[in-house]
Amino acid sequence: MSSLALRVQRAIRDVPDFPKPGITFKDITPLLADPALLQDVVRAMQAPFALAEITHVVAMESRGFLFGVPMALSLGAAFVPVRKPGKLPWKTAREGYALEYGDDALEIHTDALTPGARVLLVDDVLATGGTAAAAARLVERQGALVVGLSVLMELAFLRGRDALGDRRVETIWRVS
Repeated sequence: MSSLALRVQRAIRDVPDFPKPGITFKDITPLLADPALLQDVVRAMQAPFALAEITHVVAMESRGFLFGVPMALSLGAAFVPVRKPGKLPWKTAREGYALEYGDDALEIHTDALTPGARVLLVDDVLATGGTAAAAARLVERQGALVVGLSVLMELAFLRGRDALGDRRVETIWRVS
C-alpha cells in the first residue's frame, strides 16, 4: 500500500449502519479537514490522466464534486456535474441504476458535452459500480468518450469494476 493510501485509510472513518442498517459508510470529512492530505489526494487522482487530453471532468453528486472541481482546474478542463433527478435547472438526460442499498437515477444537462469530448469521470467511492456505469452511459449517449474513472477509494469486495467493462479505473485506496 502506498504512503498516500495509508494516509487516506487513516483519515477516513467508518460509520456503521448509515444510511441504513447493514451499510458501513466511509466518511471522508476528516480527509477534507486536512488541507495537505486533500491537496495530495487531488493531485494523485488527476495525475494518471494528466496527458490524456481531458476536455471535461464529470463528477457525481455530491462527494465527487469535492474532487472533480479542483481536478478540472488542474487539468484545464470544463467541470460537469451529474446530479440526482430534479436538481439540475436545464434540459436533462436521465439514467437509472442500482445502488448497494436501493435504486436511483442520475441526470446531466443535455448541452453539457459535445460529441468527441474526452471525459474523466470522478467520484469519491467505487462500490457496486452502478453510479459510475450510469454516469458513463449518460456521457456516451451524448457522443463523448469516457477516458477513465478516478476515485478516491474502491470497495473491491463489491466488484464495482465489473459494471464498468474495460473502462480504465484509477484509485488511491483499494479496500479488499
